[in-house]
Amino acid sequence: MAADSKSKKKHLIQGTLLMVTFVAIFVTLFMPIFGQGKNGLEFADDFFNKLSKGSSYFIPEVAKGVEKLKGKQLEVSIAVKKDSADKAKTLATVAGLNATLQGEELVLKGDFSKAMAQILADSEDMFRNNGKAISDRYKMEERAAMQTWWDMLKQIVFKLQKDKKIEEAKVVNNVQKKAVEPAYNFYKIESAKVIDHIPMLTFLLVFYVIYTLWYGFAIFDIFDGIGLSMKKSKVKKEV
Repeated sequence: MAADSKSKKKHLIQGTLLMVTFVAIFVTLFMPIFGQGKNGLEFADDFFNKLSKGSSYFIPEVAKGVEKLKGKQLEVSIAVKKDSADKAKTLATVAGLNATLQGEELVLKGDFSKAMAQILADSEDMFRNNGKAISDRYKMEERAAMQTWWDMLKQIVFKLQKDKKIEEAKVVNNVQKKAVEPAYNFYKIESAKVIDHIPMLTFLLVFYVIYTLWYGFAIFDIFDGIGLSMKKSKVKKEV
């Protein structure tokens, strides 16, 4: 019994020390001491966002698909909301399309590849955090411009699919999903390559695993120390 009591006391002390150090590190992670006034969570989030952006650059690949549209004319009508109709018309016009508003629909006609190439150029500027080039080009806030492009492309893909123009729809869908979308989502985030940050990436992943286990062992030892450990019940023998 004395040995059992000694063992429980040992586990209680060990678990308490683990929990105290766990909480100390936890509190430290919320302090703005990790560069540029960031706390630990903000630093890690920013770091992984940079790596994600570095792995999301597909514009050159999408541009090769757009080349297949050379010589083809786009003629489609898309639904537009009242609050974005003028923005959509401005974007389409600057991109070289003939844009006409007819009620709640915007009729687009013109060089297919030229329009898509302009959208890729906008995406490139946005991806490079050069939003001013877009706002100057369209005389509107850059995020609003890219959001409007995304909405328009979604409508165009739907109409092309409906007209059985599958190849064209695939190209436009790639422009929307692989160029406009990442450019918008990662705007104002610096890009970084995984290969250049392997030590930090390894440290953060290993730390996450160890820190999670740290908490688990602390709880396990504390519970064991106060007599709440789980043990397999003995099998009763029948007489």
